[in-house]
Amino acid sequence: MSDLRGGIDLGGTKIQTVVVEADGTLHGEARQPTPTSGGPADVAHAIEEALREAASAAGVKPEELAGIGVGSPGDVDGASGVVSGARNLPGWEGSFPLGETLSRALGTPVKVGNDVQVAVEGEFEHGAGRQHSSLLGVWWGTGVGGGIVLDGKPWLGRGAAGEIGHMVVKRGGARCPCGRRGCMEAYAGRAAMEARARREQHEGVETEIFAIMEKRGKDRLTSSVWEHALREGDALTESLLRRAIRYLGTGIASAVNLLDVEAVVIGGGLGARFGDRFMDELAQEMHKHLFVDDNPPAMQVAELGDLGGAIGASLLIRPEVV
Repeated sequence: MSDLRGGIDLGGTKIQTVVVEADGTLHGEARQPTPTSGGPADVAHAIEEALREAASAAGVKPEELAGIGVGSPGDVDGASGVVSGARNLPGWEGSFPLGETLSRALGTPVKVGNDVQVAVEGEFEHGAGRQHSSLLGVWWGTGVGGGIVLDGKPWLGRGAAGEIGHMVVKRGGARCPCGRRGCMEAYAGRAAMEARARREQHEGVETEIFAIMEKRGKDRLTSSVWEHALREGDALTESLLRRAIRYLGTGIASAVNLLDVEAVVIGGGLGARFGDRFMDELAQEMHKHLFVDDNPPAMQVAELGDLGGAIGASLLIRPEVV
């Protein structure tokens, strides 16, 4: 068995896999779109295929890896590898033994963690957070996820800590994909933003964003579609992005008021696309709501890019847990 380990970032639009050394050195990677139909077994099969492709690129077989870590959305039981209620994935309303299923298929131990938390830990060890002892990660993508590191250690609470996307930023506000009202994700999550854009278009607001989506061969408003629409000066696109920034700033400020972290790291698909462009505006929105604003946290964009979630997931494989 080699010292190489696999890492898998399971997202609402893509499955990113890597094969890396313990220090994060990349040996192989592969990406596949996340299935849009079927159920958990179909998603698991797509994960298996993507990992096999990454292993092939690294010149190893999956069973030769020291183990594989998976960052998954939903309610993740790290001890059992069971994932429940991953609403951003097709047909995933109940519980599914993702870790056991992948371990049996790939012939090596598989550990499962929360997708955003493992990505934040990746940034803490190898990326934007490595100079800090505490940080809040905010992953702005299909939804809005969060992860926390305090005094150099991940803070998981009882298993559900870091769900910043479901902090209420407007009581009785917009309906969130989770079913509640007023969550940050209802204003800033890509899926909620797309739903709002469709409603606006149906009500007669002029926009080119869906034409751009079709021209680029996409079936949803991916982060690249939002970027192209913004570049082309689409007014609705800019309005919805700035609306998202306002509510992100409000929610982040509340979390900072509670935790007083040294740094806030912005990641995720939309975060990677727009973090640098909107960081000053996001910081300004956050500062409006800070209780102590003379020593704000550092605001940084995640450094590990599209591979960050998968590299972070690989950190679940350590000598003491394989």
